[in-house]
Amino acid sequence: MKRNIVIAAVTAAVLVGGGTATALATTGDDAPSTAPHTDDDGARVTSVKVSAGDAVASALREAPGTALSAELDDDGDDGERAAWEVDVLAGDGTWHSVRIDPSSGKVLGSQTESEDDTDDTAEARAALKGTSVDAAGAAKAAAGHGTVTSVELDDDGDHGGGAAWEVDTRTSGKAEQDWRVDGKTGKVTADRPDDSGSDDSDGSDSGSDDSGPDDD
Repeated sequence: MKRNIVIAAVTAAVLVGGGTATALATTGDDAPSTAPHTDDDGARVTSVKVSAGDAVASALREAPGTALSAELDDDGDDGERAAWEVDVLAGDGTWHSVRIDPSSGKVLGSQTESEDDTDDTAEARAALKGTSVDAAGAAKAAAGHGTVTSVELDDDGDHGGGAAWEVDTRTSGKAEQDWRVDGKTGKVTADRPDDSGSDDSDGSDSGSDDSGPDDD
């Protein structure tokens, strides 16, 4: 049970010719709050004014090349502002990481990284050869499912089926959803992990193995 606690402080001062007394009363901190409860993560995401596609465009003006990923960094636990982090691969193999203000679209900072991992660069370029949809286009295609919080080129080919973009969306009050955007057609499909399918297939294989001894 919640109870209001009233603390009274009385200070008496004796003055020449008479005395006065002052009383102060305050309510306790456990009084019911009238402030509405909100989902901090959801509110922070849905309040973003600059879309993923616009963030990519701003980053490419700062560092020309091909955007391979854009992610909304909204972990401002200490009051830090949220920011889009866009990774750009330049034509000479240089990687750029550009931070974009999600409220204004202005560049907050940019870092350049040398080509110290040639394998990553080669994989990214190989994946891009089969795409006609860029990062901004993939984000726009998935925007109908909620606020896009990240878009990234699938250069590992984990799901098969050709080049594609992996996109995450968030809707206020709902969990984050994963989508897969075809790199050629722009078709959006739900991105489901393929490990569960492999487990099922393994189970069916084991069942067929058990049928062998029964025949004998």
